[in-house]
Amino acid sequence: MNFNKLKFGDTIGIIGGGQLGKMMAQSAQKKGFKVVCLDPNADSPCKPVAHEFINAAYDDEQALQELGRKTDVITYEFENISADQLHHLTEQFNIPQGYQAIQLLQDRLTEKQTLEQAGSKIVPFLSVQSNDDLQTAINELGYPFILKTRFGGYDGKGQILVKDETNIEEAKALISNQECVAEQYLDLALEVSLTVTIGNQKQITYFPLQENEHRNQILFKTIVPARSDKEQEARDEVNKIIEAIHFVGTFTVEFFIDKDNHLFVNEIAPRPHNSGHYSIEACDYSQFDTHILAVTGQTLPNSVEILKPAVMMNLLGRDLDLLEDKFSEHPEWHIHIYGKPERKPDRKMGHMTILTDDIDDTEAKMLKEFEGRE
Repeated sequence: MNFNKLKFGDTIGIIGGGQLGKMMAQSAQKKGFKVVCLDPNADSPCKPVAHEFINAAYDDEQALQELGRKTDVITYEFENISADQLHHLTEQFNIPQGYQAIQLLQDRLTEKQTLEQAGSKIVPFLSVQSNDDLQTAINELGYPFILKTRFGGYDGKGQILVKDETNIEEAKALISNQECVAEQYLDLALEVSLTVTIGNQKQITYFPLQENEHRNQILFKTIVPARSDKEQEARDEVNKIIEAIHFVGTFTVEFFIDKDNHLFVNEIAPRPHNSGHYSIEACDYSQFDTHILAVTGQTLPNSVEILKPAVMMNLLGRDLDLLEDKFSEHPEWHIHIYGKPERKPDRKMGHMTILTDDIDDTEAKMLKEFEGRE
């Protein structure tokens, strides 16, 4: 596939104006591109940095057409947009990412089935549409297992851990609202992710393997390089996936590593990802830089070099309450505040990256700083 190669001064349209859209826009502007952003939130983080802002719903057909007319390429910052509308837009405008990945990954069951067909290593799963299916999941998967809605949900939303029979009524309530997918629960040793960019002529650029910790299903910290021997195996799994799913630009595959050191594909995010934010300071190219290079038809770097190991900590509303008075005392904390107008305890308000020669020591210091956040 050959892409339209944009020149500086051309315009990039971004569907979505959250923090990912903002950081995409900042990377695009460094390279001389203009940015038009579409978002329903009039105070979205991307608005102050975009050359033009379209305040409209994601499914506003007239607004999407306006975005297409005003730009030379369209990208998106998140996957919960209408795949049908995106498909329609691809027939009229330059959207190298297409609609296929969005359409597939919006459906957790289809995602799991596609990964299975691609030969990826995934945990056992079952479709759950009824209470009878729930009983089948209990019989075949055993307790505990994860029950996730088939559509929607992120950062832990739309999923529950079914530990035992005390969670059955909660599970039934989730099923009554939407079809679900049950996944076998793993005894985890580690969570890791691999961020990848695919560009023109199927160029592939890999970022270092990222080690992640989640708390309450929200990313808490990322360490790079990951303290794991699974980087090549993770790349091998990604190579299977990209044979089955059309990707352009930056995307991330999340993995589980169990106590027996077996690697399993968990989920795919078809756009830049929270666990890749460290790359802004720690690598010679950020995940946003390579994404913009890809969608504008530029040549990707053959590899991404990690300049220094890093610890990235998410900053939720509760973390800002705890730490914001210390920011001025720590120039080594590379602080990113997204500019969301309303602070909520579990809302992602920013992140910080610390470059270090001693990952273990820096991790311990940051964990101490974050004590008392819960």
